[in-house]
Amino acid sequence: MRNSDIEIAGLTVYLGFGEFADEPRIHLILVDHAVRGIRIQVLLRLFLALFVLLTVCLDPPDHAAVFSVVTAVLYAAWCVAGAVVARSRESWMVRYSWIALPIDLLLLTILAVIAGMSNEVSWTTDALIAGFALVPMIAAISLQPRLCAMVVTATVVVYAVANILARNSNSEPWSIIVLRILVVAALAVGAVLLSQLQRSRVTTIGSLAAERARLLDATMEIEERERRDLADNLHDGALQYVLAARQELATLRGSADSVTLDRVDGALRDSARLLRSTLSELHPAVLEQAGLAVALTDLASSYGGRAGAPSISVDTAAWPSELRTTADSLLFAAARELLTNVVKHADADTAEVTAEFDDGVARLVVVDDGVGLPDEVAIEELMRRRQAAGHIGLASRRVRIEGVGGVFSLQNRPSGGTAVVVEVPAREV
Repeated sequence: MRNSDIEIAGLTVYLGFGEFADEPRIHLILVDHAVRGIRIQVLLRLFLALFVLLTVCLDPPDHAAVFSVVTAVLYAAWCVAGAVVARSRESWMVRYSWIALPIDLLLLTILAVIAGMSNEVSWTTDALIAGFALVPMIAAISLQPRLCAMVVTATVVVYAVANILARNSNSEPWSIIVLRILVVAALAVGAVLLSQLQRSRVTTIGSLAAERARLLDATMEIEERERRDLADNLHDGALQYVLAARQELATLRGSADSVTLDRVDGALRDSARLLRSTLSELHPAVLEQAGLAVALTDLASSYGGRAGAPSISVDTAAWPSELRTTADSLLFAAARELLTNVVKHADADTAEVTAEFDDGVARLVVVDDGVGLPDEVAIEELMRRRQAAGHIGLASRRVRIEGVGGVFSLQNRPSGGTAVVVEVPAREV
């Protein structure tokens, strides 16, 4: 497993989604939702930093004004640096988001208390206290309701203490202070409930995605088993009868019309060749025995021998012959479907198949110089039309590729023809 895979799996557990720890394809979904929320937190924190900096600069306290401004500048620098650094790695982003929340509270408390103690009448304190309302909003975007509850509880407590300390300079009525604390408490409760709602939605999405992935795996397994059974039946049945018939013809060559026998023998020979080609396409034993690189070469040879078929070249220089990955069967099935479409519909003179494996990503590229796709119809619409007409092979491959977290890209080439790129996360086995 790559370091990035370990990091993502660790983030899944860190975020409290341990029930999906054994579902690598779901990690990306869960972490992606968490990271989106953290980016919103970073944006809100930058607004908070700007608010604090403007407050102490426009209306600085009578005493400790330099300290307040320097503190606000350092806090703004911390927010900006954290936003920049955290974007480089998702694990840093998650951890930064929770380290920053206590710092937000601590900074607001210190500045509010200093402003309240240094001024007889402090509007600075009132403005800074208003900034506490942003903290529950920042915490609400998280996917961890318990941690959110801890943060917002601390926010309400600190907010109440800051209001009480600020009252000495502003002499506000206790009723106003209590009402303001109730408003922040309501925001805190709403933040926790919002965090729970978000977590519930993401968990539901993760569960559905996991179930979809399991169904796709089961479908692929059933299809592969059916292909294997059909290949076995053809090998043990039709192919054996054809071979036996050729042997019988050999015994009749001296007593029958040789021209007729040659024609029958040629027909049987072609039938045997086609059956062997079909067997190789249905269940390529070479894929299990020799790997994807050799299997793709054999597949291209089986198509290249057909009448009117294009010249097909295979480039597996970036796919070692001894390599076996979890994506071999999926890529071979995709190559088989794509080459079938090239032979039947592309009217191409040449086609090229390329297989690559790099840093946990298995890649298959199939290009041809045929007629290409119609320019007046979008790719998605073309796929829907083909499905409606009963051509579901390519669409089913696309669904399975995307179901395991892969990418299926189909487009016209500038020089003519089509280019298909399939990328699938994979690991060596």
